[in-house]
Amino acid sequence: MKAIVLREPGGCEQLRLEEVEIPTPHSNQVFVKLKAAALNRRDILVRSREQYRAAMPFIPGSDGAGIVVAVGASVALPHIGDEVVIYPALNWGNVEAAPATDFRILGGPDNGTYAEYICISAENVFPRPSALSFEEAAAFPLACLTAWRALITKARVQFGEWVLIHGAGSGVASFAIQIAKFAGARVIVTSHSDEKLDRASALGANIGINYTRCEWDAEIKRLLNGSGVDVIIDSVGKETFSKSLDALNSGGRLVTFGTTSGAMTELDIRKLYHKQLAVLGTTMGSPPEFAQMLQLITTGKIRPIVDRVFALADAAQAHQYIEHQEQFGKIVLRIE
Repeated sequence: MKAIVLREPGGCEQLRLEEVEIPTPHSNQVFVKLKAAALNRRDILVRSREQYRAAMPFIPGSDGAGIVVAVGASVALPHIGDEVVIYPALNWGNVEAAPATDFRILGGPDNGTYAEYICISAENVFPRPSALSFEEAAAFPLACLTAWRALITKARVQFGEWVLIHGAGSGVASFAIQIAKFAGARVIVTSHSDEKLDRASALGANIGINYTRCEWDAEIKRLLNGSGVDVIIDSVGKETFSKSLDALNSGGRLVTFGTTSGAMTELDIRKLYHKQLAVLGTTMGSPPEFAQMLQLITTGKIRPIVDRVFALADAAQAHQYIEHQEQFGKIVLRIE
């Protein structure tokens, strides 16, 4: 089968299309013919080894959708011919609060979805929402689950609260806007691009702030008449962390799940206890959370935003596109 194989860490040139052996499913696995795979920021970090140091070689990619073409001997569901999406959290365990110690994310070191076929546990596939194309179905699992857990499970966002979402163009942000609005919250987004702010507004964002033209934390206070926000969803890290604490109302919650600007930051601890703030870490989500999120996708209350589709062979170009931060929503690989 054809697959993108990562043999050495480095730039986009390390993503090479190769002919590799077709895997055979174990008794508890299903064999899926993939029709589409989606990119995530994690794929960039895995490729470069900036944060994840997975043993190579492996096939990258956490998100995918396709058709079941074979099942292991002990698999009752799904059936051959079923169209499925992949839940990319491996070995989450039975506790919703945090994953088990052997938890992993598909796509490094385990072979992922940048391939024509994949073998994966039957517990990690769910029915593809019939209203979605394969490209749309591949686009939501990791990003939407991350946003769902951050807002619903961790922040416990309430009706009428103000939610700040940094980086309006990211895949997680495109889902977080919709989830926050579904919960009845009011949404502020930040971006360097007016075009992305306009698209975020079309998804339901109430306020957009271009941080290249103002200090975003001061602008929030100005727009909200001296008040702050109740919840902040932050994957930026170093550049926004301290200011995010300043932008929160007393009793506010900051949910962090990424460090695109850096992982190390100075913190005045007094900010936490003077304002009774909560800083919450999250990553991915449990199988029940995935099922809850999937229900909203299936009923059309949340929809994947696909910015651009590349061929599998053009995975390196797709990585360049996401590295340049040109996208709004998700980047998808079509697998012919």
